[in-house]
Amino acid sequence: MRPADAKLIRMIAVFKLLKAVLLMAVGLGALRLIHSDIAGSLEHWVRMFGVDPGSRYVVRILQKAVALTPDKFLWFGIVSFVYAGLFLTEGIGLWLLKRWAEWFTVILTSSLVPVEIYEIYRHPSEIKFLVLLFNIAVVGFLLYQIRAERRI
Repeated sequence: MRPADAKLIRMIAVFKLLKAVLLMAVGLGALRLIHSDIAGSLEHWVRMFGVDPGSRYVVRILQKAVALTPDKFLWFGIVSFVYAGLFLTEGIGLWLLKRWAEWFTVILTSSLVPVEIYEIYRHPSEIKFLVLLFNIAVVGFLLYQIRAERRI
Protein backbone atom coordinates (compact mmCIF):
# COMPACT_ATOMS: atom_id res chain seq x y z
CA MET A 1 0.00 0.00 0.00
CA ARG A 2 1.32 3.38 -0.95
CA PRO A 3 1.87 5.88 1.89
CA ALA A 4 -0.61 8.29 0.27
CA ASP A 5 -3.28 5.58 0.25
CA ALA A 6 -2.63 4.75 3.89
CA LYS A 7 -2.92 8.43 4.76
CA LEU A 8 -6.26 8.69 2.96
CA ILE A 9 -7.57 5.56 4.71
CA ARG A 10 -6.54 7.05 8.06
CA MET A 11 -8.35 10.29 7.19
CA ILE A 12 -11.49 8.23 6.58
CA ALA A 13 -10.84 6.49 9.91
CA VAL A 14 -10.65 9.84 11.74
CA PHE A 15 -13.92 10.90 10.11
CA LYS A 16 -15.60 7.67 11.24
CA LEU A 17 -14.21 8.08 14.77
CA LEU A 18 -15.48 11.67 14.95
CA LYS A 19 -18.93 10.48 13.88
CA ALA A 20 -18.78 7.84 16.62
CA VAL A 21 -17.94 10.45 19.26
CA LEU A 22 -20.74 12.70 18.04
CA LEU A 23 -23.24 9.84 18.13
CA MET A 24 -22.16 8.87 21.65
CA ALA A 25 -22.74 12.46 22.76
CA VAL A 26 -26.17 12.46 21.08
CA GLY A 27 -27.00 9.13 22.72
CA LEU A 28 -25.99 10.38 26.15
CA GLY A 29 -27.97 13.57 25.60
CA ALA A 30 -31.06 11.59 24.59
CA LEU A 31 -30.79 9.37 27.66
CA ARG A 32 -30.39 12.38 29.95
CA LEU A 33 -33.55 13.93 28.53
CA ILE A 34 -35.74 10.93 29.36
CA HIS A 35 -37.02 12.20 32.71
CA SER A 36 -36.22 15.89 32.57
CA ASP A 37 -37.63 19.20 31.43
CA ILE A 38 -37.03 18.67 27.72
CA ALA A 39 -38.04 22.15 26.62
CA GLY A 40 -35.88 23.83 29.27
CA SER A 41 -32.87 21.66 28.49
CA LEU A 42 -33.11 22.23 24.75
CA GLU A 43 -33.60 25.98 25.16
CA HIS A 44 -30.45 26.03 27.31
CA TRP A 45 -28.49 24.29 24.52
CA VAL A 46 -29.92 26.63 21.89
CA ARG A 47 -28.76 29.66 23.86
CA MET A 48 -25.40 28.09 24.70
CA PHE A 49 -24.63 27.56 21.01
CA GLY A 50 -25.83 31.07 20.14
CA VAL A 51 -28.61 29.89 17.86
CA ASP A 52 -31.57 32.22 17.34
CA PRO A 53 -34.36 30.72 19.50
CA GLY A 54 -36.95 32.46 17.32
CA SER A 55 -35.77 30.77 14.15
CA ARG A 56 -38.52 28.76 12.50
CA TYR A 57 -36.23 25.73 12.32
CA VAL A 58 -35.35 25.90 16.00
CA VAL A 59 -39.00 26.38 16.97
CA ARG A 60 -39.98 23.38 14.81
CA ILE A 61 -37.26 21.20 16.34
CA LEU A 62 -38.24 22.25 19.88
CA GLN A 63 -41.91 21.48 19.18
CA LYS A 64 -41.09 18.04 17.82
CA ALA A 65 -38.69 17.26 20.67
CA VAL A 66 -41.19 18.26 23.37
CA ALA A 67 -43.79 15.97 21.80
CA LEU A 68 -41.49 12.92 22.09
CA THR A 69 -42.20 10.34 24.77
CA PRO A 70 -39.53 8.99 27.15
CA ASP A 71 -39.64 5.66 25.27
CA LYS A 72 -38.71 7.41 22.01
CA PHE A 73 -35.78 9.17 23.71
CA LEU A 74 -34.65 5.79 25.04
CA TRP A 75 -34.78 4.21 21.58
CA PHE A 76 -33.06 7.24 20.05
CA GLY A 77 -30.27 6.87 22.60
CA ILE A 78 -29.91 3.13 22.00
CA VAL A 79 -29.83 3.53 18.21
CA SER A 80 -27.23 6.29 18.58
CA PHE A 81 -25.00 3.97 20.61
CA VAL A 82 -25.42 1.11 18.12
CA TYR A 83 -24.37 3.35 15.23
CA ALA A 84 -21.53 4.75 17.33
CA GLY A 85 -20.31 1.19 17.89
CA LEU A 86 -20.37 0.51 14.16
CA PHE A 87 -18.47 3.73 13.42
CA LEU A 88 -15.94 2.93 16.16
CA THR A 89 -15.39 -0.51 14.63
CA GLU A 90 -14.92 1.01 11.18
CA GLY A 91 -12.65 3.78 12.44
CA ILE A 92 -10.37 1.60 14.55
CA GLY A 93 -10.11 -1.06 11.85
CA LEU A 94 -9.34 1.51 9.16
CA TRP A 95 -6.78 3.25 11.38
CA LEU A 96 -5.02 -0.10 11.78
CA LEU A 97 -5.25 -0.56 7.97
CA LYS A 98 -7.11 -3.86 8.27
CA ARG A 99 -8.61 -5.37 5.11
CA TRP A 100 -11.77 -6.48 6.96
CA ALA A 101 -12.37 -2.86 7.98
CA GLU A 102 -12.23 -1.76 4.36
CA TRP A 103 -14.86 -4.35 3.45
CA PHE A 104 -16.91 -3.50 6.54
CA THR A 105 -16.87 0.19 5.62
CA VAL A 106 -17.76 -0.53 1.98
CA ILE A 107 -20.75 -2.65 3.03
CA LEU A 108 -22.06 -0.28 5.70
CA THR A 109 -21.51 2.92 3.74
CA SER A 110 -22.96 1.58 0.50
CA SER A 111 -25.98 0.16 2.34
CA LEU A 112 -26.91 3.69 3.38
CA VAL A 113 -26.69 5.17 -0.12
CA PRO A 114 -30.31 4.25 -1.04
CA VAL A 115 -31.53 5.94 2.17
CA GLU A 116 -29.52 9.05 1.33
CA ILE A 117 -30.95 9.11 -2.20
CA TYR A 118 -34.47 8.78 -0.79
CA GLU A 119 -33.81 11.65 1.64
CA ILE A 120 -32.53 13.82 -1.20
CA TYR A 121 -35.66 12.98 -3.18
CA ARG A 122 -37.90 13.84 -0.21
CA HIS A 123 -36.12 16.98 0.99
CA PRO A 124 -33.28 18.01 -1.33
CA SER A 125 -30.43 20.03 0.11
CA GLU A 126 -26.84 20.74 -0.84
CA ILE A 127 -25.54 19.17 2.38
CA LYS A 128 -27.37 15.89 1.73
CA PHE A 129 -26.04 15.83 -1.82
CA LEU A 130 -22.47 16.47 -0.64
CA VAL A 131 -22.76 13.71 1.98
CA LEU A 132 -23.97 11.33 -0.72
CA LEU A 133 -21.06 12.25 -2.99
CA PHE A 134 -18.58 11.88 -0.13
CA ASN A 135 -19.92 8.43 0.79
CA ILE A 136 -19.82 7.29 -2.84
CA ALA A 137 -16.22 8.54 -3.08
CA VAL A 138 -15.26 6.64 0.11
CA VAL A 139 -16.82 3.42 -1.20
CA GLY A 140 -15.19 3.88 -4.61
CA PHE A 141 -11.76 4.54 -3.13
CA LEU A 142 -11.95 1.58 -0.77
CA LEU A 143 -13.10 -0.76 -3.54
CA TYR A 144 -10.24 0.48 -5.71
CA GLN A 145 -7.86 -0.08 -2.80
CA ILE A 146 -9.13 -3.61 -2.18
CA ARG A 147 -8.79 -4.54 -5.86
CA ALA A 148 -5.32 -2.96 -6.11
CA GLU A 149 -4.09 -4.94 -3.12
CA ARG A 150 -5.51 -8.17 -4.55
CA ARG A 151 -3.38 -7.76 -7.71
CA ILE A 152 -0.15 -7.56 -5.72
